Amino acid sequence: QVQLVESGGGLVQTGGSLRLSCAASGRSFSTGAMGWFRQAPGKERTFLAAIRRNVGITSYADSVKGRFTISRDNAKNTMYLQMNSLKPEDTAVYYCAASTWPQLRVVADVDYWGQGTQVTVSS
Repeated sequence: QVQLVESGGGLVQTGGSLRLSCAASGRSFSTGAMGWFRQAPGKERTFLAAIRRNVGITSYADSVKGRFTISRDNAKNTMYLQMNSLKPEDTAVYYCAASTWPQLRVVADVDYWGQGTQVTVSS
C-alpha cells in the first residue's frame, strides 16, 4: 500500500502562486509515476501533470502547461506542484495520485489517491 498526503492548498488571488506538496509513505518505491489531478464542483476529475519516478520525465495537460511545474524529491518521497499565474477557473480540489506503472494520464491509471486539498482562486 501507498499513502499519499497533500498539503499547501489555500486561498490566493488571481495571478498569485501556490505550491502543493504530496508526501508518499508505505511502499512508495513501487510507484512508477506520480501526478496531480483536480476536480471542480460538478465536474469530473481531470489530469494536470505527471512525473515518472525513476527518470523524471514530465507531462502536462494543455490547460496548465507553462503555468504549473511538477517536480519530485525521491530522497524525501515527496512530489510538488508549483502553480503560477493562477486563475479563478483553477479553483478545485487538487489530488495527488500514484500509479504502479510509468503511465499516468487518466483516472483509470491511478492506483492510489491522496485525500485532496482545496485551492481557491479569487477574482
